[in-house]
Amino acid sequence: MAITTLDGYIAAAKQCVFYTKTASRTTVAAIPFTVFDLAGNPGAGTLAIGNTANGVVPTDAVAGYPAINAFGGAVGYFSGLEFNSSVAGRIFLFDRVFAAGAYAFNANVTLASQPSYSGRVPGGTDYNGLQIWIEAVTAFTGLQSIAVTYTNQAGTAGKTTGTIATGVAPTLGRALQLPLQAGDMGVQKIESVVSTVSTAGTFNVMVLRPLIVVRVPVVGFGDVYDLLRTGMVQVFADSALYPLIAADSTASGIPSLNIEIANG
Repeated sequence: MAITTLDGYIAAAKQCVFYTKTASRTTVAAIPFTVFDLAGNPGAGTLAIGNTANGVVPTDAVAGYPAINAFGGAVGYFSGLEFNSSVAGRIFLFDRVFAAGAYAFNANVTLASQPSYSGRVPGGTDYNGLQIWIEAVTAFTGLQSIAVTYTNQAGTAGKTTGTIATGVAPTLGRALQLPLQAGDMGVQKIESVVSTVSTAGTFNVMVLRPLIVVRVPVVGFGDVYDLLRTGMVQVFADSALYPLIAADSTASGIPSLNIEIANG
């Protein structure tokens, strides 16, 4: 049952999902990096997705994602957040709804039989806001240039992202968002992946559903967001919660997130 009133939120069952890392990664200042493969709670996940032909829909049952309790038929909402970090910067929190890889530096792959992630978008049909990102699984030699063909939020196939030339050789864990074609607002499916120029390196392609971005203005800063600041964004019992860290310095630091999910 949907939560539509403050009384409904107060009466709703709630759970806390904890996410922290106990190891830090070397980063580039102000550039997003994954911490998925680092030690912490939950434990380290594996960067390489393990499927380049079709891709997969990650869930909270996969190592590296925090476990979410079943909702019992209710609707889940991202209703609160307590966060802090040992370094200043931004923390992006996503639901990682699709991932494929790890692709080689010179990949030219057309995907087939891709699994649907309609069960991880509101109403099963609202793909608006979904973003395409890449994630460096191993460090690159040479400058990477990449483009992805996709089906947009309205079901129109054959759309192509802007070609990203990284300008530098991506290091381990670096993440880059690919711009969608003008007028597009979301992604239903990844169709093909083309990468050129580099001479070494591997990467994942991801479809991410943004949940929130928070700012840690100074070292050790923490804050608490209520439902008005989280926006009560819908989440799912199998959501693969996935942060990216854009530190102001050259280390991802030790981020900590305590996420409240209300089950209406």
